[in-house]
Amino acid sequence: MTLAAVDLTPKQGVVTVFSDIWCSFAHIAIHRLHATRKRLGLTDQVRFDLRAFPLELLNDAPSPRSGTDSEVGRMGQQEPEAGWQLWQEKEYLYPSTTLPALEAVIAAKSQSLEASEQLDLGLRKAFWAESRCVSNRKVIMDVAAATDVVDTAALAEALDDGRARSALSTDAEISATDRINCSPHLFLPDGTDHANPGIDVRWEGDYGVGWPVVTRDDPTVFEDLLKRAAN
Repeated sequence: MTLAAVDLTPKQGVVTVFSDIWCSFAHIAIHRLHATRKRLGLTDQVRFDLRAFPLELLNDAPSPRSGTDSEVGRMGQQEPEAGWQLWQEKEYLYPSTTLPALEAVIAAKSQSLEASEQLDLGLRKAFWAESRCVSNRKVIMDVAAATDVVDTAALAEALDDGRARSALSTDAEISATDRINCSPHLFLPDGTDHANPGIDVRWEGDYGVGWPVVTRDDPTVFEDLLKRAAN
């Protein structure tokens, strides 16, 4: 079976999400998934299977700081509670890759989907809201330790032996097919998929030079998506 034919439909009670930590649209979507799930009382009925959409591999280059900076002010207006700030740390601490963080999120799934969810959410906040270098192992482990569900010793062991690296590579290969349109792209148990749900956007000028222009934003779509995924 080719990767383009792999069934991405999750089991009932799971939403599969392809995304990158560098992606502001994914930062919004992940925040809304968590917040809406909690508000609807579906925390025990829906879990998130987080898959990597590694932009640096798909674009053959790291994500430029000028690009993420251009997104903060505009996308932060759409969902302020997700947490945002322009990069505040030293220039050399700006992450040159998100692959170690994405690998850690995948590795944490061997503990539980909840562990993976909490690590992923913490790493997104660390980057977008706290200006922390999420490509650094100590930052990744500190974020893991700040959760109440990640076994940090087990995570360190998984990162040492690289057991999640092949899964990351597989996710990258799938992301390069036409099955995945963008970060974020959600897949539901009913067989439907939803790219960047609720948001339509265009760019004014080139990426890293111009800025995103949001033409539609409907956060209520996450209620329907989560209810359809729930056990």
